[in-house]
Amino acid sequence: MKRDVSLILGSGGARGMAHIGVIRWLEDHGYTIRDIAGSSIGAVVGGIYAAGKLQEFEQWVRGISRVDIVSYLDVAWGGGGLVKGEKIINTLTALVGDRRIEDLPIRFTAVGTTLDRHEDFHFRSGRLFDAIRASMSMPLLFKPFVLDGVTYIDGAVLNPLPLNAVTRTSQNVAVAVYCGGAPVNPDARETALDEGGPTATFMPAMLQDAQQRIRHFLKRIAPAEAQGSTQERAMYDVALQSLEAMQHSIARREIERTPPDVLLEIPRNICRTLEYDKASEVIAAGYANAEAALSKFDR
Repeated sequence: MKRDVSLILGSGGARGMAHIGVIRWLEDHGYTIRDIAGSSIGAVVGGIYAAGKLQEFEQWVRGISRVDIVSYLDVAWGGGGLVKGEKIINTLTALVGDRRIEDLPIRFTAVGTTLDRHEDFHFRSGRLFDAIRASMSMPLLFKPFVLDGVTYIDGAVLNPLPLNAVTRTSQNVAVAVYCGGAPVNPDARETALDEGGPTATFMPAMLQDAQQRIRHFLKRIAPAEAQGSTQERAMYDVALQSLEAMQHSIARREIERTPPDVLLEIPRNICRTLEYDKASEVIAAGYANAEAALSKFDR
């Protein structure tokens, strides 16, 4: 039986904490991860695991509160995004260390999207957290990341589930974790995901929680939203759901074209994009999902 794994970790914001649960199941059941490719949050979790620091990261993220989430959103004054992203990257670098991809004990690839060339880019060398910052540059939230004169946005824009970024051999089992799976109890989706609005987006929640912290900034760029305008919320809803729909279509096409040996699907309504305070339950869901799918594969 094949016990070496090529692991593909998809995008999905806080839903990507399920990746931790999947990795824990693989470790508990004697699998060895030889190769990891990740897009967006998949690059964060995959890169930190490849660096040997997943336990530290897991302890940290399990302790995050909603107030902590807001504290990591360092407001950007212009530049194509609400958040600079420096604070979270500096925090993760302090946790993991300033590592280089080519020095990691596990082969690792982070996927980003070049804004000018409209191509997905595979980071296989260089500073780990440069690659991660490029891969996690979610449009509307994070400022694009510029590295060596090239501007990068979220890898999920063109490659939300980077099946083409791992080495596929007869000796490795390719396990892909897709965080856009069918919703659990879809009839209750609105209630479960967005208590304060019609759909599951991060923007209303972020603005509600961070209102006092970034009040002047919001008045400058979006005064109606700062006052709780449903019209502005709907605008962000449409933009983000459109992006999610595009990513879902791309991922499904890639799954059909290059199917993994095992596909784990995390329900897309398990949490909202920035609900990292639900990390513990999402990690548990990832472990349970792996148990259900990979136990069948074992048999």
